[in-house]
Amino acid sequence: MSYEFEADLWEWEARRTDSWTFVSVPVDIADEVLELTAPFARGFGSVRVEVTVGSTSWRTSIFPDGKRRTYVLPVKKAVRRAEQLQTGDTARVRLRLLDVGGD
Repeated sequence: MSYEFEADLWEWEARRTDSWTFVSVPVDIADEVLELTAPFARGFGSVRVEVTVGSTSWRTSIFPDGKRRTYVLPVKKAVRRAEQLQTGDTARVRLRLLDVGGD
């Protein structure tokens, strides 16, 4: 299952010195992801995904965030540099679920 969306990059307040940067998955997509992946979720409720932002693709996990009531996707520094993105910028994200029902 794949999804595309736009989301703003934000820094995790608790780790600003380490530059942990994320985008929040839109709630309607997060609800569907939860429904599809509940039996396959990993530690902390994480879900393995393949992500593309611009021309950069990588594999990572999305994590549930109770405060935001959605999943959050970490966007590593190498991706931000390659795609010339900074905190506050809007990224176009393509997200593909992995390890879900035979994927």
